[in-house]
Amino acid sequence: MTRIENRDNLLTDPMTLEQKLWEAHLRLQTLYGEQELISRREPMRELISTVLSHRTTHANEEEAYWRMFEKFGTWEGIRDAPYEELVKALSPAQFPEPKAAYIQKILTQIFNERGEANIGFLKDMSLEEGLEWLYSLPGVGLKTAALVLLFNFHKPVLPVDTHVHRVTQRLGVIGPKITPDKAHALLLSLLPKDPKVLFNFHKHFYWHGQRVCKWAEPKCSQCPLPNICNWYQEHRATNKSENIPADN
Repeated sequence: MTRIENRDNLLTDPMTLEQKLWEAHLRLQTLYGEQELISRREPMRELISTVLSHRTTHANEEEAYWRMFEKFGTWEGIRDAPYEELVKALSPAQFPEPKAAYIQKILTQIFNERGEANIGFLKDMSLEEGLEWLYSLPGVGLKTAALVLLFNFHKPVLPVDTHVHRVTQRLGVIGPKITPDKAHALLLSLLPKDPKVLFNFHKHFYWHGQRVCKWAEPKCSQCPLPNICNWYQEHRATNKSENIPADN
């Protein structure tokens, strides 16, 4: 196990990366509450909405999705829509041009392979098979594939978006040069391979990065992690001895 240095008496005992990550998970779960692993959307919608979500707020992603369906009505209608009209319908999302192209290519491939807009068969595939199949779709990378497989099919995989990446990086669990794609495997290796645990980990770290550990101005006064957070100790702490957790 990788050891964390006992810098400036920050902690009374050194922690492994596994222990540090698990402690952060437990604290954020206390803050945000344990969530049940229940699919929020049907699989095709999850797939296409995740493509739309790249660099886009949730509100704008939803608006783009529903404008697309209001305009074209069915997956077949979206697949066959004039490209320029689909781009216009998706305009609330960032980068509507490449997203429109990807969505039409994804739908074309799924219809050609499966005969219908249905990816429920992924439930019966292994994690590795499911990832490989999703990777074959135009514009689908690791984050999108992992999210669909965890959220909809309860596979033991961890989606790492920009918020999860930022919070774990500031904690010091992953290094400054670790990309989100590399962080998927690294973080997964430190966590139990339990879909509900991974789902809660993703949701809580996502919410924390979105609401508290923001990119421009983290709200450290609202955070339950300062005494195990490298970024806080390096940038905000004034008396590190005050941040040693008390014995209970």
